[in-house]
Amino acid sequence: MRTPLLSPIRRVRPASLRPLAHQPGDNLHGALIMTLCMMTFGLNDTVMKFVAQDMPLYQAITLRGLFVMAFIAAVAPRLGGLSLRIPAGARGPMVWRLVGEIASTILFLNALQHMAMGDLSAIMQALPLVVMVAAALFFGETLGWRRIGAVVAGFAGVLLILRPGGEVFGPWAVVAVGAMAMVALRDLATRKFGGDISSATIAFYAATGVTVSGLVISLGQGWVMPSLPQILLLLMGSAFLTVGYVSAVASMRVGEMSYVAPFRYTSLLVAILMGLIVFGEWPDMWTWAGSALVVAAGIYTIWREAQIGAVR
Repeated sequence: MRTPLLSPIRRVRPASLRPLAHQPGDNLHGALIMTLCMMTFGLNDTVMKFVAQDMPLYQAITLRGLFVMAFIAAVAPRLGGLSLRIPAGARGPMVWRLVGEIASTILFLNALQHMAMGDLSAIMQALPLVVMVAAALFFGETLGWRRIGAVVAGFAGVLLILRPGGEVFGPWAVVAVGAMAMVALRDLATRKFGGDISSATIAFYAATGVTVSGLVISLGQGWVMPSLPQILLLLMGSAFLTVGYVSAVASMRVGEMSYVAPFRYTSLLVAILMGLIVFGEWPDMWTWAGSALVVAAGIYTIWREAQIGAVR
């Protein structure tokens, strides 16, 4: 029987077992989950950038985190259940994943306050390239010369968007690069989990770690009385983030990482669209051209994988 689309139990490698072969449809399922993940994360980013204009950032992180924890607990029965006990073999990966989750959230949201959504997303587009190469290096996934060429083209597109020496480069761009590195750490750590830990449990620990960190830092930043519209927006953002948390875990546990990772490029399109609609941030022609190159590189990678699969 085929594993459901958002199953918390995937064909991944426990510490002492060899990995099971991927089944037909796994790559497509992973790609769909990754696309959903990027859309919901982008919508959550839009909400957080908007709310943080009038509310201290770490207060917003804390309130949102509390809502997310409640949402995850509510949907956990449909995602394999929620257990606070972490199996011995998963404790190391969980620690590393929490480090990546907490650090990437703090770095990303700070950068988001000071950068246009499209510019920040452009920097983050290097992430799927890094993850793709890392999957080949550390997990033995095949990365032929054509997909290596796509990686090079993708990096060229990112550089075209950023235009070294332009206004995007600065302290907050460095912060964004740090966020990208921490997300890569989070995703690679997720691959080390076995099927004995549910996606809901992983997501709940991520939400708890971010919430506690936000609360501790917020004590030095101060709080304000939130308005009803702010609370409603944070609730909406929390719903988006809950879907994003669960689908982020699931997307790293379905199919080949080198196939699924390119679908992160959809986050750039979401960021540009939301930046335009909500904040009036209109990308220039270089950003459009670079974005087209990055997306084309991802689409070619997907097409090439389909061609290889048809021959097998």
